[in-house]
Parts: sequence; structure tokens; C-alpha cells
Amino acid sequence: MSDTVTVEIEGRKLRLSNLDKVLYPKSRTTKGEVIDYYSRIAPVMLPHLAGRPVTRKRWPDGVAKQPFFEKNMPRGTPSWIRTVNLPVPGSTMDRETIDFVVLADLAGLVWSANLAALELHVPQWKVGPRGAAKHPDLLVVDLDPGDGAGLADCMEVAVLVRDRMAQDGLTTYPKTSGNKGMQLYAPVSAKQDSSVVSAYAHAIADELAEKHPRKILSQMTKALRRGKIFIDWSQNNAAKTTVAAYSLRGRERPTVSTPLTWDEVEAAEPVMFEPVEVLDRVEEYGDLLADLTNAGPRVPA
Repeated sequence: MSDTVTVEIEGRKLRLSNLDKVLYPKSRTTKGEVIDYYSRIAPVMLPHLAGRPVTRKRWPDGVAKQPFFEKNMPRGTPSWIRTVNLPVPGSTMDRETIDFVVLADLAGLVWSANLAALELHVPQWKVGPRGAAKHPDLLVVDLDPGDGAGLADCMEVAVLVRDRMAQDGLTTYPKTSGNKGMQLYAPVSAKQDSSVVSAYAHAIADELAEKHPRKILSQMTKALRRGKIFIDWSQNNAAKTTVAAYSLRGRERPTVSTPLTWDEVEAAEPVMFEPVEVLDRVEEYGDLLADLTNAGPRVPA
């Protein structure tokens, strides 16, 4: 394969460059292989990106070098990539608004991968046809292990969160973060402000931390996290994003934020998946998070 090729994807022409460049030195994974993964995972990944502004974390020189987060559309963005202008209060660049990218199709996902955007992060809300932000249609619970705790501990806490939220009529779906923790998602109504959803998640975290003080923490103080699982309810803040399902992570090896079955979670056995394994899982299970695209209930206010 030439190191630079021009391809046509669904009628869009893209120039792909530096395909032989190694982005993951430990596994010798090249940019061409990253693009191939995103191309093949697109059918199940795109529904989880649909309508959501994407923050990209890019490693142009590979994961051994310094990455950078990119919210604004980069120079040279094709005219056919959808962009939405959204407010960003408190921007570190002193910008009142940013032109975010929305990845709506295979060509857009390949374009992003060609920029070495290994990680894709999205909020729990979508934008409407005119680009205005809607109320959240997802609730997320981010389980973050402190020192001395791990993914198996996250899985035990995930079951507790699932069972507690089920009492309020919410159905939760698990995935690994592709790093050391995991996330649980529940579809919600898209008729309540993010502050309401965040307050509910906070209340659940506080309740479980009170019942299981040796295992769970709901306070953000990092000094208190050793040996515990921090239930990060703050990811429901409208300004926050979470790594998207099926996104690669910028670790030593190309791990993936991977949907799990509840049987796997209940087994509490640490799991970490790479692209080939994730593609095999999709072949076997389909998209385990497919139901997240359906409307959910209101959260208790």
C-alpha cells in the first residue's frame, strides 16, 4: 500500500496520508490500521455519534508523544463535514463559541481517523437540525477506580448502580472505558435539563456511598479515593464529555471502550479488548448498546 492514497467513500473523496506511520509503538499499530478499524466499526459506532458534537483527542506523532484535545474544527475541514457553533463558557482560549464537528457518516469517521484522532469524546446530549443543543437523552455514570482498586471492583459497583437505578425504572448498559474504569449508560427522556439529570446521578452516588463506605466514594476529593470506586456523577454536566463507545484509547496498546454483557460484568473478571477482538464481538453480539438510541424515561426530580 502506498503511504498516501486518495479514496472515495460514499461519494466523498479523501486523501489519506502517512498510512505506514506507527501510532502505537508497543503493538506496531499504524495509522492505516487505525483507519481500517474505524472504517469497519462504523456501522455500530456511528449511531452513538449521531447528532453529537465530537471532541477529538489527537496523537499525530503516536501515543509515545504528547496528544492534544481538539474541540474546534481544524483548518482544512471538508465542507461536507457538519459543524455546529456552540457556546463554551469558561473556554481556556477565551472563545465564547466554538465550531464543533459532528461525525455523521463513514467518510467523516475516516477523515477524523486520518487526523490521528484516536479518541472521540461526546456529550450526553445532541444538537437539533438548526444546531441548538437539546436536553440530554443519556445519563452516564463513570466508575473511576482509585489506587488499589481496579476494573473488577468497578464491575461490582456497576451491579449495585444498575440495581438501584432499576428501582426508578432506568435500564443501564455497561461498557469499559478502554482504560482502567468503566461507564454505565441509561437512556432518558431528553425532556429534562442536564442539571436535573446530574442531580439525580449525584443523589444515587451519595446514597450508594453511604451504604457502602468502604467500597464507594461520591466525593471528588482524589485523596480519599484509595481502594475505592469513585462514582463520577459530574459527567452529566452539559459541558462534560465521555469517551464514545467503540473509541480507541491513547494507551500503550490500542485498547477500545467496549460494550459488555451483564454476565461479563457480574463475573467481575477484568477485561481489556483491542480492535480485532471488538470487531469479533460485534460479529457475535451485534451492538450491545443499540437500545441506547431509544427514548428513555424521565429521571426522578
